[in-house]
Amino acid sequence: MRKALIVFVVLLLGFGLWMRAALGPADIHSQAREIVEIPRGFSTEQIADLLEERGVIRSSLAFRLYATWKGLDARLQAGSFVLDPSLTIRELLEALTSGVASEGAVTIPEGFAVADIDALLTSKKLIDVGTLMRCAQTCDVSSFDFLPSSKALAERGGRIEGYLFPDTYFVIREGFTPQAFLDRLLATFNERVVRDMKREIAASGRSLHQIVTMASLVEEEAASDEERPVIAGILWKRLDNGVVLGVDASVRYILGKSQNALTAADLDVDSPYNIRKRKGLPPGPIASPGLASIRAALAPEQSEFWYYLHDANGNIHYAGTNEEHNENRAKYLR
Repeated sequence: MRKALIVFVVLLLGFGLWMRAALGPADIHSQAREIVEIPRGFSTEQIADLLEERGVIRSSLAFRLYATWKGLDARLQAGSFVLDPSLTIRELLEALTSGVASEGAVTIPEGFAVADIDALLTSKKLIDVGTLMRCAQTCDVSSFDFLPSSKALAERGGRIEGYLFPDTYFVIREGFTPQAFLDRLLATFNERVVRDMKREIAASGRSLHQIVTMASLVEEEAASDEERPVIAGILWKRLDNGVVLGVDASVRYILGKSQNALTAADLDVDSPYNIRKRKGLPPGPIASPGLASIRAALAPEQSEFWYYLHDANGNIHYAGTNEEHNENRAKYLR
């Protein structure tokens, strides 16, 4: 009797461990988008088998058991759903019973800062204004060991500024949390940059933080992919020769002034982000750079140029000397 009880307890514990794992995401790091069509009249078993076949869940059995236990098996809806393997079975069931999974695409463009992402999520009614920015300052991101820890980083973006990978992410509105969303963006950065570009970063002789910070400047300064490597080459050359970088975008970032013209007082602001006055890189990135800007920072194009500017039409004009640059300013920035 006692032996049978022990066997029963062991089996029960084993089942509990298996169930816990099976209810988790099929692939927590996945950014894949699966459009799943649930036909009208499908049973819970058929839906579970379909989701397992499409790689959205780990176990059709775990899905059926959990749905039955929660009393959700009779509420599963037919229709077209956009589902993500990074979601748990609980989250998938919320989507399949509420019918909201066909919505919720969030595209983070290159060059967005934390404040921009906060505004985007607010406009989609996923968060209240300021929620993501507060999370950037207070949420636990200690599991991402590639993030910087400098105390000089701007409070508005915290440690995560520049490390939120720009891409399209599919979300479930019900239960959406800033922490989970930031974790997904950071995990994608870890995969697409820290892991995939490991050799290039090591070969560059620069730190990851230097590369991402420079890439964020290039992202804000370049108007086309063709310009990125040239601008990166100019900025690295200025940095390595102790010349101020002179990038206005960094001043705009610390002042939160993205549109209006910068005043003389703005350009004189006392901040380590004012690289119009101070030599070196700013303490951290000023936006989330795309892959093209990161590649440019890793493989800058060498040239004779030390200066550049864009005219009113967005065309770039390079110069090798300050005199030539001033001539371009007089000619193209009237």
